[in-house]
Parts: sequence; structure tokens; C-alpha cells
Amino acid sequence: MSVISKHSSMVFYSDGADHYSQRVRMVLAEKGVAVDIINVEKGSLPEDLADLNPYNSLPTLVDRELVLYESMVMMEYLDERFPHPPLLPVYPVARAQSRLFVYRIQRDWSGLVDTIVAGRSKDTVIDRARKELREGLITIAPIFSEKEFFMSDEFTLVDCCFVPILWRLPVLGIQLPPKTAKPLSDYMTRMFRRESFQASLSEAEMDMRD
Repeated sequence: MSVISKHSSMVFYSDGADHYSQRVRMVLAEKGVAVDIINVEKGSLPEDLADLNPYNSLPTLVDRELVLYESMVMMEYLDERFPHPPLLPVYPVARAQSRLFVYRIQRDWSGLVDTIVAGRSKDTVIDRARKELREGLITIAPIFSEKEFFMSDEFTLVDCCFVPILWRLPVLGIQLPPKTAKPLSDYMTRMFRRESFQASLSEAEMDMRD
């Protein structure tokens, strides 16, 4: 992904193949934030990253003197720093529910994606992760026939966390059944066409689907 702005005080160190980095890129694109996006490969991290981030990890967001190195903290910070359009509900109950949905995505699916992508586990572990992720997605597919977005009438941070996982299904070796998962497939089509999603794609991510 090319740099959005060459004159920005905000810098985002991003892994172009990583779903955690893409979720933040989606928020940046949705908000229209001027940011320098620096594509970094995990095997060749820039020297200054270790000085900024005690974990020397990706993604990392730098906004003047502030350095953030956890994707959800970045996403909520960006939503508060650039309030339009809002990506979390205004009311406390709905906001808490959205955070729980994000927690469930993180707990139930993100770890499975990480296991498959890393490829360092035994084949049986990876196969089990792939099977569990596929079955979990099939199970929730019907909910997408009720709302345009993830349990919401509005696009939220929940979608930003979920859609990058769905984009990676082909490279994860997961194929959803057309009939059973149709509501989820329709949701994927809508989200993949969204302008902010298209803007968030790195070159590596573009190659993940034909």
C-alpha cells in the first residue's frame, strides 16, 4: 500500500500480510486520516521500531509523541481522535456489546488464523484450527441475513476486525458451503466492495484473491 500522505505527523508501521495491520488500515481509510504507511516485513524490521515499541512488533502507530502497539488500542484511539464517522456506538450498552463482539472475534477466530498462518504447529493442530474456524463461520452465517453489518445497522470496528479474516479464507485453505453460508458470503461481497476496504489492501493482500 502506498503512503497516503507525505506530510503527515502520523506514521503507521504495517505488515502488509497481517490481518491485525489491515484492521487498523481499514479504520485509517474509513476516517480519511493523513498517515505515512510504512510497509515492513517481519524479518526486516526497521531499527527505529525497537526504540519506539518495547515489543518491537507490528503493527505500530506513531502520532507525534504517542506510540501505540496493540491493534484494538489503535482502533479505539483513532475513533476518538477522528470522531467522524463514528465506528463505535454512542450509547454505553451498545458500545459494550460491540467490544464484546470484538473480544469474541479475537478469542474465537483470530488465534486460529494466527495458528494456520504461522504454520509452525503440527499438521494435526493446523487442520484442527482450520476446521474450527470454518465451522465457527458457518455457525454464525445466518446472523448476516438480519443486519447489513456485523450485528449492527452501521459499519463499526467489529467489521474492521472481522473482514480481514474473511478476505484471507482462500490462503487459509477454507472454503465455505455456498448454500449454508450464503448470508455470510453476501456480507463478504458487500464489505469487499467498500471503499475503505479497497483502500486498506496492501499489494500482498491483493494477491490473496484472484
